[in-house]
Amino acid sequence: MINKILGVFLGLSCFLGQAQEEATPKKYDLDFNYFYGNIVEHNKDIGHLITGHPQGFILSYNQKTFGEKEWQRHFNFPDLGASLIYQDMANPNLGDHIGIYAHYNFYFLNRYLLLRIGQGVSYNTNPYDPDANYENIAYGTHLLASTYLLLNFSKKNLFKGFGVQGGINLIHYSNGNFKAPNTSTNTFSINLGLNYQLDHDEEFHYQTERSITNYSEPIHLNFTLKGGVQTSDVIGMDQFPFYILGTYLDKRVSYKSSVYLGSEVFLSPMLEELIYYRSIAYPEDGLQGDESSTRVGVFAGYQLHLGKTSIFGNLGYYVYYPYDFEGRTYLRAGIQRDLFKNFFGSLSVKSHAAKAEAMEFGIGYRL
Repeated sequence: MINKILGVFLGLSCFLGQAQEEATPKKYDLDFNYFYGNIVEHNKDIGHLITGHPQGFILSYNQKTFGEKEWQRHFNFPDLGASLIYQDMANPNLGDHIGIYAHYNFYFLNRYLLLRIGQGVSYNTNPYDPDANYENIAYGTHLLASTYLLLNFSKKNLFKGFGVQGGINLIHYSNGNFKAPNTSTNTFSINLGLNYQLDHDEEFHYQTERSITNYSEPIHLNFTLKGGVQTSDVIGMDQFPFYILGTYLDKRVSYKSSVYLGSEVFLSPMLEELIYYRSIAYPEDGLQGDESSTRVGVFAGYQLHLGKTSIFGNLGYYVYYPYDFEGRTYLRAGIQRDLFKNFFGSLSVKSHAAKAEAMEFGIGYRL
C-alpha cells in the first residue's frame, strides 16, 4: 500500500510540475512521510492492546506564506495546510485510522527545521463493542478527535523540486469522553519522506519589514459560554449535555502573546448521575446520592495569536469541589477564532492530567 501511495504522490508531483509551465505560479508544496513507531503506555489499562509497531503515512498539502499579512512576518512565514493520515495500529482490536487535518508549519534554523501542529478528525475501523470487540477500551466511537505533532529536518528542492525529510511525530486519538470507553492512544514514531515544491524554478520574495513592533493592549474583560456532550467512564451510562459559564481578564503583552486570569462555573448533569450511581453501586464510598455536582474553578493561561486565530492553554484549580472527581487541578488546550466585532468562538479539550473530561465548544464576548 505504501508503494502505491508513494507512486500516486510522485505522479501527482510530476503532473503538477508540468502543468505549472502554463499556469500562474502557485505558492504550494506537497510532502509525504512514512512512519513507524510505538504506542505510548500512558495508562496501564491499555497494556494488553500494545502488541506491535504501528505504521502508516502522512500526505500533506501546504500553502506557503510570504508576509502578505503582518502576523506571518512575526512567525517566520509559516505554512497553512491540510493532511491525510492513515495508520495501522498493529493490533486487530484497535483497527486502523484514516483522518483529515488542518495544520500549521513553523520554521526554525534557517527553515531547515519544521514543527507542525495538526488538528482534525479520524475514523477508526474497529471501536469498542460489548460483544464483538470488548477488548478495545481505547476508542468508544468510530469518529475520534485527533491531534498530531511532527518535527522534521527538511532539505527542499534538491532535484527539480524534490527534496527529502526525516524526523519524529506524535499522534493522539480520543473522542473527548463523548462516549465510553475512551482510554485513548498516543503513538510516537520516526518518519522519513519526500517533499515536492510547485513552481520550484520561481523566486518568491518575503516581505520582512514589520509595521507593528512594540505592541500591547489594555486589560479586557471577557465572558464565555462553553458546552458539549459527555459521559462517564461507566460503560453504558447515558450521554449528558454540560455547560460552563466563565469570565476572565486578559492582557495582550505583545503582538504574539496574551496572558489571562479568570473563574468559571461547571454545570454537569453527568456528574450528578455518576454520584447517584456510585451511591448505590459502591456504598463503601459513603455517598448519599444528593451531593452537589457543581464545581467552581479559577484558572490562568497563555494565548498565542496567529492573526485572527489563536492557540491557548490554561491551568485551573477547583475552589468549590464538593465531590472528588479526577482531582482538583485541571488543564485546557484549544484553538480560538475571532468571528466578528468583539465575538469569538473556541474549541478546546478539558482534561485532568492525561485523562480527557470533555470536548468543549464555546462562544465569547470581549469588552
